[in-house]
Amino acid sequence: NALTDEEKIAYVEAEKCLQAKPAQAGTEGAENRWDELHWSHISQTSYIHGVGGFLPWHRYFVRVHEHLLQSECGYEGGQPYWNETADASDLLSSVVLDPDSGFGGDGNCITDGPFVDVRLRLNANGATDPYCIYCSLSARDFSSAVQGNVDACMETTSYEDARNCFEGSPHSAGHGGVGGLMVNVALSPGDPIFFLHHAYIDKIWWEWQELDLEARLIDMSGTNQPRSGGSPGGPPGLELRADTFDYGDPGNETTLSHILGMVNIVPDAIIAEVMDLRGDLICAEYLD
Repeated sequence: NALTDEEKIAYVEAEKCLQAKPAQAGTEGAENRWDELHWSHISQTSYIHGVGGFLPWHRYFVRVHEHLLQSECGYEGGQPYWNETADASDLLSSVVLDPDSGFGGDGNCITDGPFVDVRLRLNANGATDPYCIYCSLSARDFSSAVQGNVDACMETTSYEDARNCFEGSPHSAGHGGVGGLMVNVALSPGDPIFFLHHAYIDKIWWEWQELDLEARLIDMSGTNQPRSGGSPGGPPGLELRADTFDYGDPGNETTLSHILGMVNIVPDAIIAEVMDLRGDLICAEYLD
């Protein structure tokens, strides 16, 4: 609600532009840039959740999304975020869900809002049959976005503890509260609300970093594969696989040299390049 109606319209129109812009990255089955963004997440799902790279990979993903809006669709604004703590007690009244000035609401296929006619094509099982954006709003699940849960994460002192905490209640609240496509770990970025949610998660990670910035710009740890049996906010019960992608780390420990892959949409980066929100690659500031 910090955006003017004109700014909201500009952002939504830029999203719709990406959903119509022809594919460029050579992803099989992709028809537009939105499909390609979607596939970047789908194809790496097992290695970007429940792992050390969860927060930096999604920081870069949000920035790549913003970059495409600006460079290919003429968007002149920045990436908005959803201040989820403000809506934690009353999800259904959120301006984000307004069908006229926001993203629309509920339904097995959403029935209102600017993305009602969007059809997605790519799936984790290789199918390319078109499907709609679908939601199943849950005020109960979204209630865990309360400030107290964010504050608990802010009290952690190591990256691994912070990452586990952020990937828990703050992260799962946004996905579970919107429901539908957003609770499908692989497919969730097909819903444009994903980027508002993950910009918010990135914002609170940055606020945690700022509490001890010099140390936390280089604090990185965690595994490169999710633990068998699942992890907070991550895919449940994934089996560890032998065919791990080469992410540039020696062994199974996430380092600052870990590669953040974007499957030919833009050049890959490494974690060290995205740790500083103000650095050359991300070059951002979150406004309250």
